Amino acid sequence: MKRLKIAILFGGCSEEHDVSVKSATEIATSIDTQKYEPIYVGITKSGVWKICERPSVAWEEGNCRRAVISPDRETHGLLAEDGQRRDVHIDAVFPVLHGKTGEDGAVQGLLELSGIPYVGCDIQSSATCMDKSLAYTVARSAGIDTPEFWVLNGADMAVPDALAYPVFVKPARSGSSFGVTKVECAEELGAALTAARRYDSKVLIEQAVVGTEVGCAVLGNGSELIVGAVDQIELLHGIFRIHQEAEPEKGSENAVITVPADLPDAKRDEIREVAKSIYVALGCEGLARVDMFLQADGRGVLNEVNTLPGFTGYSRYPRMMAAAGMSLSEVIDRCISSSMVQ
Repeated sequence: MKRLKIAILFGGCSEEHDVSVKSATEIATSIDTQKYEPIYVGITKSGVWKICERPSVAWEEGNCRRAVISPDRETHGLLAEDGQRRDVHIDAVFPVLHGKTGEDGAVQGLLELSGIPYVGCDIQSSATCMDKSLAYTVARSAGIDTPEFWVLNGADMAVPDALAYPVFVKPARSGSSFGVTKVECAEELGAALTAARRYDSKVLIEQAVVGTEVGCAVLGNGSELIVGAVDQIELLHGIFRIHQEAEPEKGSENAVITVPADLPDAKRDEIREVAKSIYVALGCEGLARVDMFLQADGRGVLNEVNTLPGFTGYSRYPRMMAAAGMSLSEVIDRCISSSMVQ
């Protein structure tokens, strides 16, 4: 059987470049090479696209050549430099890109123009989920609980008068927890706003929700959804910042993640159903990780939806799927397969 050519995009210009490289490295180890012929396309931090032999920390130092995805549908693939221009047909793309330009609809727009099937959410749902204020607005309209929030745009520094501390200050459109600060009093607000604005001109001030953080890995399209085991994060102090740890492979110094969550079966099933409702309400496709706060009264409050969650050895999404009996190789296969039948 002829193998399908799959372009694995990784790296990128966002603050999550290094995490993306690690995710792609895990995918390279687990993808079924009997079924798929992976073509690895790394994007440098400055935005240069290159075909490389395999993702790794030092991928740019290997045998690389320039290549970009053509928006021309007749090409249906890459324009590569190999002494002269060469077209490389691609059957599908797996954009293993986190954060800005990877999860915000930008690369999805290019792939829509190219006509090449791709893994993950479309332009609209990617952009909606990336902007937490938009995600909250859409979720609320679907009857889903969200935190109270306020938005500051551009140079607007007019902070609401009636803030009840603690609050979280976040870049509205940024990945992971870069630029996120928990603010305990008014005196801390200015520094938190400055930190958030390093990553986005649009800033979210969000009422802190008292509850246990839980997450769900969701896979699939429409009514054919698979939900992994629910995980649970117990914070010892501070906020959850696993991607900014010095050695995240060894775990977070301030958090313990339990998979499956230490909750009754009925409550885990309920959380999974709420996660599916959020996934559908936001128009997600392919895969996403849905994070919520479980309050003392049993209600789930939306935290965020990550439309291209990490695939590193320490990432939550593959661990939740593994706990539900699905290996990373199977997850990759289902992601690619579902992208080609939409």
